[in-house]
Amino acid sequence: MAEISFIEKGNIENLLGMKSGYVLDFSDRTFRDFVGEMTGLDIDNEIYHFASNSKANRLRQFLKIETNDNAGKLLKGFCDYWLSKAQNGDFDYRNDEKHYLECLKISERLRGNIVENIDAIKANWEDKDFVILAKEIRGSIEKNQPEVALDRLHTFVMKYTRQLCDKHSIGYSKDEALHSIFGKYLKFIISTGKLESEMSQRILKTSISNLDSFNDIRNNKSFAHDNCILNYEESVLIFNNVSNMIKFLETFEDKLSKSSDSKKTDWDDLKF
Repeated sequence: MAEISFIEKGNIENLLGMKSGYVLDFSDRTFRDFVGEMTGLDIDNEIYHFASNSKANRLRQFLKIETNDNAGKLLKGFCDYWLSKAQNGDFDYRNDEKHYLECLKISERLRGNIVENIDAIKANWEDKDFVILAKEIRGSIEKNQPEVALDRLHTFVMKYTRQLCDKHSIGYSKDEALHSIFGKYLKFIISTGKLESEMSQRILKTSISNLDSFNDIRNNKSFAHDNCILNYEESVLIFNNVSNMIKFLETFEDKLSKSSDSKKTDWDDLKF
């Protein structure tokens, strides 16, 4: 069953005009064709029959019994269709923009792809605070609320970067800014000679300036202080940038550890 809250259902109903029994401007035939194209499922199947069996009621039943992924794909399709019609003047964009944006967020959450590599946001060391921090951040993403967790994401990246520096005996001061500490760690990465392309170095170097900007987001656009928080779309962008970077660093550190273990094994195998 698709996990859609009462309030979310209200936004979907309002955007699609379902109170009348219809779904946007679809006829029975085009409604069936559209659902089939978006999900590969037949909306006329008797498993979706409900009450008067209107298009709206069949859609309600679909959202009730189908998986999050199928519901999310169909809702994303409706959002794209609505936007194209609104841009042509067929629907009132200004009147329903709020419902459209909310439905878009719902579809992203249901499809489970709000943030790429969200699994990288985890406690990489045995640290109670780290565990709690990672859990709270992931909880906000699961609730489709990335904007409310920006301050905790910044704290996570700070803790993560410091522990990487500790692991490799890289010195830093207690009050040093995140981007500065990361810059020191990046120098270590480059010094290992394990990066195979100049482009990888360039991408990682841009992370220094990105994290410098993240300091400003944390201080002025998050709940770290009494701020007006950043909008949803840019919050998702920041989360994706950070999670992808951490995922790469995880992979790099793993390869580095295996390389180090291999050298130790070779040395241990020597016979004197």
